[in-house]
Amino acid sequence: MAARLKLIRLALFGSPVSRSLSPRIHGQFARQSGIEIEYRAVESTAGALAGHLQEMAAEGARGCNITVPLKHRACELATRLSARARQAGAVNTLRFDREDEWFGDNTDGAGLLRDLRANLDIPVEGRRVLVLGAGGAACGILYDLMQQQPAQLVLANRTREKADGLAGRFCHIGHLQSAAFSDLERLSPFDLVLNATSAGHQGKLPPLTATLFAPASVCYDLNYGMAHEVLAQWCAEHGIACHDGLGMLVEQAAESFLLWTGQRPDTLPVIEALKPGAQR
Repeated sequence: MAARLKLIRLALFGSPVSRSLSPRIHGQFARQSGIEIEYRAVESTAGALAGHLQEMAAEGARGCNITVPLKHRACELATRLSARARQAGAVNTLRFDREDEWFGDNTDGAGLLRDLRANLDIPVEGRRVLVLGAGGAACGILYDLMQQQPAQLVLANRTREKADGLAGRFCHIGHLQSAAFSDLERLSPFDLVLNATSAGHQGKLPPLTATLFAPASVCYDLNYGMAHEVLAQWCAEHGIACHDGLGMLVEQAAESFLLWTGQRPDTLPVIEALKPGAQR
């Protein structure tokens, strides 16, 4: 185990944050690494965020995570951005390099890809990929997905205009096709379907049909827990392999931890410990 370092102060800002798994995840990362951290979950609004961050930076904190609905505001407040955060217009990780220098990154896409490739052995390069939803969740993963050069990448939304607008922001990186949900039948099938909608939080399905999937296709839900259950049941009924976003949650957190500490934690034990039924 590495020698213990000076206490690192961290936090999560958003609303709501009371049920966030982030403090537990980073606590396990810290124990692995022999690093002492203080990680707080703090309710905040867009109007209050700047003050919260200034206070943390002035007190010598290392950085923080940002969750909904504050990722766009955090992007505005960062003094320097990674390419993927700039492209997304959203930040989920801040590192305080100095009291007045805040580096902003978005680790969602990197976390997704690491879960797909390293944990689940699901390739993206050369595959036909569909992203359902054109909101903040999709925005955070498109840059990293496009870097993998899929054979086809389709972004679909209930309203075509919203998909067109988001695709237009990324078109200089590579080919990204926008579509309405009603267009998907003629574009099918896909090798990988990524659910980036929030339908599961209302106990609803995204607009899926069995024709979207080829015989060996995979469905990946960026949601996890109860928000994943309705999609998992639908996939099981149709014989489609399906994975939730718990691995992505842990992997994107690992990217943040690496940014703050220079150490990459072992994520698989943490993922296993967070699965339903695992001993706490």
